[in-house]
Amino acid sequence: MNFLMTENKRLYDVFQPDHYDVYLDIDRAKRTIAGTTTIDGHASKPVIKINQKFLHIANVTVDQKQVPFTVKDNEEAVEITLPAAGDVKLSIDYTAPLTDTMMGIYPSYYKVNGEQKQIIGTQFETTAARQAFPCVDEPAAKATFSLAIKFDEHPGETIIANMPENHVKDGIHYFDQTVKMSTYLVAFAFGELQSKMTETKSGVKVGVFATKAHQAKELDFALGIAKKAIEFYEDFYHTPYPLPHSWQLALPDFSAGAMENWGLVTYREAYLLLDPDNTALDMKQLVATVITHELAHQWFGDLVTMKWWDDLWLNESFANMMEYVSVDAIHPEWKIWELFQTSEAPMALQRDATDGVQPVHVEVNNPAEIDSIFDPAIVYAKGSRMLVMVRALLGDDALRAGLKNYFAAHKYNNAAGNDLWQALGDASGLNIGEIMKSWLEQPGYPVVSATVNDQGQLVLSQKQFFIGDGKDKGRTWQIPLNSNYDAAPQIMADKEVVLGDYATLQKQAGQPFRLNVGNNSHFIVKYDDQLLKDILDHATDLDSISQRQLLQDLRLLAEGQQISYANLIPLLTRFAGSHSAIVNAELYHIANSLKMFVKPGSSEEAQLKKFFNQLSKDQVARLGWLPKAGESNDDQLVRPYVLNAALYAHNEDAIKAAHQIFLDNQDKLGALSADIRGLVLKSEVQNYGSRDLFDKLLAAYQQTADPSYKADLRMAIPTTTDLELIKLIIGHYKDAQVIKPQDLRAWYRGVLANDAGQEAAWDWLRNEWQWLDDTVGGDMEFASYITVSAGIFHTPQRLAEFKEFFEPKINTPGLTREITMDIRIIESKVALVEKEADALNAAIAD
Repeated sequence: MNFLMTENKRLYDVFQPDHYDVYLDIDRAKRTIAGTTTIDGHASKPVIKINQKFLHIANVTVDQKQVPFTVKDNEEAVEITLPAAGDVKLSIDYTAPLTDTMMGIYPSYYKVNGEQKQIIGTQFETTAARQAFPCVDEPAAKATFSLAIKFDEHPGETIIANMPENHVKDGIHYFDQTVKMSTYLVAFAFGELQSKMTETKSGVKVGVFATKAHQAKELDFALGIAKKAIEFYEDFYHTPYPLPHSWQLALPDFSAGAMENWGLVTYREAYLLLDPDNTALDMKQLVATVITHELAHQWFGDLVTMKWWDDLWLNESFANMMEYVSVDAIHPEWKIWELFQTSEAPMALQRDATDGVQPVHVEVNNPAEIDSIFDPAIVYAKGSRMLVMVRALLGDDALRAGLKNYFAAHKYNNAAGNDLWQALGDASGLNIGEIMKSWLEQPGYPVVSATVNDQGQLVLSQKQFFIGDGKDKGRTWQIPLNSNYDAAPQIMADKEVVLGDYATLQKQAGQPFRLNVGNNSHFIVKYDDQLLKDILDHATDLDSISQRQLLQDLRLLAEGQQISYANLIPLLTRFAGSHSAIVNAELYHIANSLKMFVKPGSSEEAQLKKFFNQLSKDQVARLGWLPKAGESNDDQLVRPYVLNAALYAHNEDAIKAAHQIFLDNQDKLGALSADIRGLVLKSEVQNYGSRDLFDKLLAAYQQTADPSYKADLRMAIPTTTDLELIKLIIGHYKDAQVIKPQDLRAWYRGVLANDAGQEAAWDWLRNEWQWLDDTVGGDMEFASYITVSAGIFHTPQRLAEFKEFFEPKINTPGLTREITMDIRIIESKVALVEKEADALNAAIAD
């Protein structure tokens, strides 16, 4: 019954738009929009509602006659009384403000030669199209759109939108009618833009657009990736790209990472533009995966769209998997699936082990709650692991055949998760829906225990895994085991399974028993002592993903208090010489987590620093500070991990070398090799810091348009231990001329993670919460300020303060789950430190 009631709230049930004529007159000087939207559609009742938010509606006409209307701001709607039900053409005249919240239609600010400029852009997902024009702002309410835009134009400006411009008359730019699409994908932008163009082999025009603050060469990398990605997807999906062009636009102010507007994808500058001559490999990989993620959506999300936001995961999880599939095809030498192992897999495993986490598929109705379900660790990372699991079960031939049928059946329309499973099941003969149900509808994931019992039998059992307190509800999953022993079933659906005599099985296989080979399934393994010893005795035979997975699973088991944290110490020493970037990523993830077990300035911390030096010194000697010609991708990616460890260890030689590099390049810091630039700056700030250096670096941060250099400065400056300088940084938090709201969270986190600055940053958050809510509160990033704080806190004092501040806010729409979970996350760390600190510090001292 409840389901039907929530369904009936959908405006689309009563009024189905077919076509929109959207006319907008935008005045940047006055910061106003004057608009007329004409909607052709069908009303099943004479009283309909249309979404609007912050619009001042002047009048509503049907067939040029005024009709009664009532604005219902609390429902984000306007109620309109029509002359009769049936087909209708209605026009709404309104005015609205330009926003400064990075939602709706808003200005982005930037400087060229010290002069402040702006470009206007849009961000309508999830429910902000209603801030730009009245519409049925629901994903199922697909319609065609004709945009006509006038603005206070001056020579040298460009305007772009989802579709090509077809003519200009009386200063009004008219665009071709779109295909049938959801409101949240409508987009346009204008201002002084530069661009570079190319064309795919099928004739799709591809362009990259940016402000003129950037060098032209910064557009080249994205242009190449976008062209190749569209060509790859047309082939992989067996479905042509359905629009005449694909524009990629970098916006100076943008709250999300990027947005898949159909035909006009928008990005943060840092995720689209890069200097091809000086950008670290991991940054190139990041930009490439963001572009391929958004372009995957042009089919999966735009051509076929989820019916409602509860199936958001369908869009995001799929694009998250496909970004890796496509980059792997475009740049096989990058071994991009290794990045999946260091980003998506651990993020999903960490978050999904906290009791109270949302399932991938989650019921949602309130607009404020919709933004809160964009949990990147679940909707993106866990969901994409589910689909990687499905791909491994199906194989690419069945996957592609199923997708082709899925697109053909639902194009220009909407679909639910079951429609996808149906299409993939028909293509493969597997009941994918049944397997996936246990993963998508339930929160959490299992730990599979592998033990040899007293009779010598190898037994597997599954149980939900928790970090911190968790209520075991007896959940089970259909687990693709991916074992290296034939005796293990393909899917483990039971709580327990006996595989047979271990000695016999081991003899037959000729290798130690392992599960989840490739780490593609969403579970962790707890081997008993004998099985773990067998694996570790052959650890050098394992590939990098398997070595990394071993460390990762043991770390999670230690965090879940199923094994002692001290057991991890000898493993770090054992793997410290690895040349693999992904093994080092996990090794230093564990090593950095050891910092929470020591108090700043204590003898235990001094001991830990010695341990860090021991872990890193041989690798630092091998790799040095400066990149060498012809070194491997792995060497480039390992260097920052070991140098960062050497700096924490206060390795005198490493610090002196960094200082010399700084002195040699102090007049051209931006030109320093991007591989090490951030660490050189950080070392200088921490070891040779001064007010002059602070002023110089902060000025560079404000002046540079290079997003990668900006990120390095943003990382380095907050590591100062000078309390006066920390106060100066925090003093800029509310000054958008210095720190843009989109970058504020990174600055906040930087000072919070610094022992010297933690108190000041935490005080600022508590004192300025209302300002923060007013500034970024309408945005899906807002709750992440809570997440970031919980990620750093691990003491009883901070836990008490966190609860005191956030518990009264627990009923705020969109924040409830985040606050509840983050309290649990800090509680689990406090309990872990209390239980393990003595044994762990003893193990480090050995």
